[in-house]
Amino acid sequence: MPTIERIDDPPTGTRLRPAARLNARLRRGLAATGRDFLHLWVAATVSQLGSQVTLLALPLAAVLDLHADAVQMGLLMAAGTAPSLLVGLLAGAWVDRLRRRPLLIAADLGRAALLATIPVAWLLGALHMELLYVVSFLAGLLTVFFDVAQLALVPALVSRGALVAASSRLRASDATAQVAGPGLAGVLVGAVGAPLAIVADAASFLASAGLIVRIRAQEVPRPAEVQPRLRREIGEGLRVVLGSPYLRAMAGASATTSLFGYVFLAVYVLYLDRDLHLGPTAIGLVFGCGGVGSLLGSALAEPAARRFGTGATIVAGRILFGLGGLTIPLAIYFPRHALPLVLASEFLQWGMLVIADVNQLGLRLALTPARLQGRVNATVRFLTAGMVPIGSLIGGALGQVLGYPTALVVGALGMLTAAAWFAGSPVPRLRAMPDPAGEETVED
Repeated sequence: MPTIERIDDPPTGTRLRPAARLNARLRRGLAATGRDFLHLWVAATVSQLGSQVTLLALPLAAVLDLHADAVQMGLLMAAGTAPSLLVGLLAGAWVDRLRRRPLLIAADLGRAALLATIPVAWLLGALHMELLYVVSFLAGLLTVFFDVAQLALVPALVSRGALVAASSRLRASDATAQVAGPGLAGVLVGAVGAPLAIVADAASFLASAGLIVRIRAQEVPRPAEVQPRLRREIGEGLRVVLGSPYLRAMAGASATTSLFGYVFLAVYVLYLDRDLHLGPTAIGLVFGCGGVGSLLGSALAEPAARRFGTGATIVAGRILFGLGGLTIPLAIYFPRHALPLVLASEFLQWGMLVIADVNQLGLRLALTPARLQGRVNATVRFLTAGMVPIGSLIGGALGQVLGYPTALVVGALGMLTAAAWFAGSPVPRLRAMPDPAGEETVED
């Protein structure tokens, strides 16, 4: 466990300038989480910024350059997320057997190489939907291993008391990227075209790998003689998540959000482009507004948990997230006010979702023993991200048959039901993170 440096607060009554207060806060945050985590955090921020560019540029390449329809858009989104369903559980078992840092570096380098094929193919006049499907699938496969390994590495870099702070900083990275990434993507797509804009993401993965190389924490994988069969390890991860009333409720809520969220997202860019007639820059503004909400949510997650309790904050965040989605049906039925309503939905939903997710992640990491971190994180990812390709295919089919507005309404109403998983669970009554020696800790 890293040594925690002590950062002395200024004497009582001392008034600091805003810049000095910010510097002191950053120093305290660095002391709480350590320099190794700082490298991981910056790497996550850089790669997430690039990924936000691709998140918008890839579907825009399909829509603007290849004239994709709703079914093709659903297939494209499903291709990038299907690996979570296909290998998510296996990834957790492998991550718990191996050192996490080399896995992170290999995944970053592999994703950089894959994404570089898209601008090269476009320059050669050989870009087609089949290539986008393949690249999305293979990059998604590496992302599964990267995300599971990254979360499993966090408890080795920070103290247990700093887990929520670390979770909040990782989500702040997502939020910061979500603020800047879509706007950057819109500008890049407008300037050089969607395929060439993806170069920024490939470069971000190279930068991320360079930062992760600097992590010095020593990891000791389990000896081969104590490693049980993969099937048994996978089953253990499933039993832990489904057997814990806390983890089961949180995973169920996240899975429901993923399913209906991607019913919605499968046709969202098509709706913005073809129904609202927004250009790449304006679409980037819409996604960036959600990033502002995410950034605010990541800043409020810890204070909200201290004020209202961890469980109440998680449940309230899910409920308000669902209610925020109801502005989308209003936008559809009142098209004159569609853009401000869409912007309001992006801001409120992402803010509330991040507040809930930061506290869920911190609670999950606190409940899970070190030897089970990879499998528990992979199981939750399997149950949640595994819903993404299913939702994407449903959304694409609904958009093709019934129209984009109908698919959006179905997705928005479905997301509202996610909070029902907490009815009857002990999560709402949880005031603070459980004691690692207490009854609420998952059995090791």
